[in-house]
Amino acid sequence: MRSPIPTPWSYTKPLPCARSVRALGSQRQGHDGSGILDSTLPASTGYAQAQERYAEIGVDCDAAIGRLASVQISLHCWQGDDIGGFEGQSGDIGGGLAITGNYPGRARTPGELRTDFEKAVSLIPGRHRINLHAIYAESGGLRVDRDEIRPEHFAGWIDWARESGLGVDFNPTFFAHPLAEDGFTLAHPDEGVRRFWIEHGRACRKIGAAFGQALGSPCVTNVWIPDGYKDLPADRKIPRERLVEALDQVFAEPLDPACNLDAVECKLFGLGSESYVAGSHEFYLGYAITRRKLLCLDAGHFHPTEVVSDKISAVLLWLDRLLLHISRGVRWDSDHVVILSDEVREIAKELVRGDYLGRVHIGLDFFDASINRVAAWVIGARAVQKALLLALLEPAERLRQLERDGDFTGRLALLELLRTMPSGAVWDRFCETSGVPSESSWLDEIRTYESEVLSQRQT
Repeated sequence: MRSPIPTPWSYTKPLPCARSVRALGSQRQGHDGSGILDSTLPASTGYAQAQERYAEIGVDCDAAIGRLASVQISLHCWQGDDIGGFEGQSGDIGGGLAITGNYPGRARTPGELRTDFEKAVSLIPGRHRINLHAIYAESGGLRVDRDEIRPEHFAGWIDWARESGLGVDFNPTFFAHPLAEDGFTLAHPDEGVRRFWIEHGRACRKIGAAFGQALGSPCVTNVWIPDGYKDLPADRKIPRERLVEALDQVFAEPLDPACNLDAVECKLFGLGSESYVAGSHEFYLGYAITRRKLLCLDAGHFHPTEVVSDKISAVLLWLDRLLLHISRGVRWDSDHVVILSDEVREIAKELVRGDYLGRVHIGLDFFDASINRVAAWVIGARAVQKALLLALLEPAERLRQLERDGDFTGRLALLELLRTMPSGAVWDRFCETSGVPSESSWLDEIRTYESEVLSQRQT
């Protein structure tokens, strides 16, 4: 008989729920049972109707709104400037990454990028974070290579984030550099090239810790590398052995987890690494478990028939924490803007049903230059929040009881009922209590910003 599975090491406790938003009142409103609210009624009346409907199935709308208000999303800065950064280098991004589109208004300076980001977060309910790459250092016009970057090159970001009430997450940039042109970095066969990228990784962890210390919120520093082969390799083992050794050197210095949390990110394939990726899912899952790092699961980094939602509960049996990059791949890792898709809803359900919101760091990762870039941030973030709200509005324990009882008919019927419940009125109430425009009006502010600010920029 096999010995019992070992208990995972001490889990961190889920974050406490935020204080529930006060109810608007308890006056009952009539409804026809269809789940469609009368749009001619005041918003407060529509919310009261929604509260009544959800109360009938045992769901507290105020509690759902309060919990959602406490969830932070890390918005990726590179949507605002097409992963350009401020190093001043020209040429292809590399790393199997590609930008499509040429919509006017791309941010060209740190000031423009920060202003655009401020506009985006002003239209997203709640308080959130910004996710930076190393190429967004501000060196005052001096040439500073990536193995030499230091926290002082991000002083402007620290000051701005502190003033804006934002947390910061961080990423080493293992692409768009002459020493990454052949597709290898930490697993490179040349020891000198490997050493350069190891020093870059070390420097970035210290920058992440500086962000966390200055802002009083742990910075998740995530390592993703493009290393792989376009065609069939003769040796899959040796690059992975080199990668293990290099990563161990990157993470050798202990850092306070109250300031910095290390994450490693897997990928199935990329442009130029279609046949082999050193940092596969299996590789990084093993590495994260044995080295006690966060594992980053990107929704676009797997085969189109694989879903991240099915991996969350499996991974969190063995890891304290998880980093999610929510993206939308269309046939491949195309990084389309996130929408309220079935998979995004399934991810949100897993986070809520499994009580994982206190253990999972949620980030966005997409880049689309074919539409208004500020609007892309808003659409993606609000889509994730809507998915989380829908999950929080489920009678989760009732669903679990039906499943335990073997009543799969009742389970399916209740899931279908939830599809026609008036969640839109609850979402509007969340926007209202957060002081941001409703779903029908936020785009007007984007149009005005585009006319007054973005259209004045010359690419």
